[in-house]
Amino acid sequence: MPKLSVVVPFHNVGAYADTTLGSLARNAGPDIEFLLVDDCSTDDTPAVVDRWADRLPHAEVIRHEKNVGIAAARNSGIDAARGDFVTFLDGDDWYAPGHLARLLHAAAELDCDFARTDHVQATGTSRVVRRAPARLRDTVLDPREGIAAPEWETMVDYPFVWAGVYRRRLFEDGGHRFATRLRTAEDRLWIWQLHLRARSCAALNLYGVFYRRGVTTSLTQIKDSRQLDFFPAYDTLLDEIREDPDAELFLPKAVRTYCAMIAFHNEKADAYEPATFRRLRQESAAALHRMPQQVLDHTLTMMDTRRSTLLHRLRDKQKAA
Repeated sequence: MPKLSVVVPFHNVGAYADTTLGSLARNAGPDIEFLLVDDCSTDDTPAVVDRWADRLPHAEVIRHEKNVGIAAARNSGIDAARGDFVTFLDGDDWYAPGHLARLLHAAAELDCDFARTDHVQATGTSRVVRRAPARLRDTVLDPREGIAAPEWETMVDYPFVWAGVYRRRLFEDGGHRFATRLRTAEDRLWIWQLHLRARSCAALNLYGVFYRRGVTTSLTQIKDSRQLDFFPAYDTLLDEIREDPDAELFLPKAVRTYCAMIAFHNEKADAYEPATFRRLRQESAAALHRMPQQVLDHTLTMMDTRRSTLLHRLRDKQKAA
């Protein structure tokens, strides 16, 4: 039985799939299995995946007959995983040689529910190390400590699910899956839920994952209504936190993060399609009124003037309507 299952969703990344799969080959080992999920690609991605699967040790190809999105693709990989640990890689990113062996060794040594890593952001020929904002390194911690105060950057602000490794027991009996109704922001909700539900975690001094930025097919580059799925993602989060015993402690962080997302998207609203632009404005105002108002009032006093002014205007617009 493998010790580590690597779940790699692919959708129309034919230009990059060779690099991704080649990096898997340079990380292959007897304890590692690769679950290659083709989410109904329409370019040459399936041919590239098949070519590598024939020579990649312990590889299984999973085909989707229709495109169902990255959340469902990751879930398909989770369902097929047999390893003690599970990790993820996107189909246009890659690993440094030997990264998975180091990741597996560190995870086994710490024996916690999940561990997060740093990563390398690759933009063209530029390389920048992005560090996970952890309080301590190589130390087992309570995941709820990774939520912390609203004014700090913490581990729930580091939404890169592929920058980590997770005990498969977290996924047993259908537990801790990605929300398939979300086309974007599924990673942000998933990371928050991980910190609320898991029992132990750690941050590792590893940065062998290379994250390719600026890919035109990436969901981060789209300008249509899929970008607005952060609304149901954060609404779901707020509903869950309201029922949590530590709701009073965690709501300020969740509300501030939600507000930051609303401000971020509204500041670049002119780049969106006209219908998406109008819906963004409407849903932003409505979302602000769904938040716990006392917490929101305090949050707005803590944010910088530019974002606070924008959010006040959106909320006042809803009041006027």
